[in-house]
Amino acid sequence: MLFLHGFMGNCDDFAQVISNLEEFCCLMVDLPGHGQTTVQQDSDYQMPNVAQALVQLLIALNIKQCILVGYSMGGRIALYLAIHFTQYFQGVILESASPGLSIQLERDRRIAQDLKLAEQLETSDLADFIQQWYGKPLFASFVGHSDYPQAIARRLCNDPYKLAKSLRLIGLGIQPSLWKSLPKIQIPLLLIVGELDTKFVQINQMMANSCPHATLQSANNTGHNVHFEDPFQFTQLLKDFIARLSSTID
Repeated sequence: MLFLHGFMGNCDDFAQVISNLEEFCCLMVDLPGHGQTTVQQDSDYQMPNVAQALVQLLIALNIKQCILVGYSMGGRIALYLAIHFTQYFQGVILESASPGLSIQLERDRRIAQDLKLAEQLETSDLADFIQQWYGKPLFASFVGHSDYPQAIARRLCNDPYKLAKSLRLIGLGIQPSLWKSLPKIQIPLLLIVGELDTKFVQINQMMANSCPHATLQSANNTGHNVHFEDPFQFTQLLKDFIARLSSTID
């Protein structure tokens, strides 16, 4: 199983989930701009190049197929991989993910917003930026979690200048819209959303309606970051999905 974290996260974000997946070989990576991963040039941040680099990693490790799990930003990358590199994945699990923005005006607005946030990252204190970022209603249940301080401590280990590049080069506005490709996906998708995250419940319902091989699962009493807020429930959703995959293959 290959796990892709969200913005400001790192390869340890799924550690609690993975501790309950002893029967699986789990691969965690730091995406460009995050954790310990270094890149050679700015173009390495762009979604097509990130996807290609992840495929090259699988090839280098002689992994012919795997289960792909992506959260938020990592989910957007995972969806791109599911569309363009289908042969490498038995199934894909997208947590609180989006296919991007299909309307150019919305994309332009989001690009402007991300450019402003990137400038804040480069000119202000990272701790202040993180506090502002998680002040959004989207993250209310995340902030209220008892382990929130530990999650913030991990995010403070990131380089704000690299995070700024991530926003500019692989943010929601700048990424290619994947909506039109959803009906063409031939591998099973599991869409996981927290029931308290009404925005992404709506987005993922639209995704499920567009993709014949997608199943939508709502996680009880959780918001945007399901795997952090309730790792046991998240792990069970993963295991149930993989069990269904196995029965289909058999």
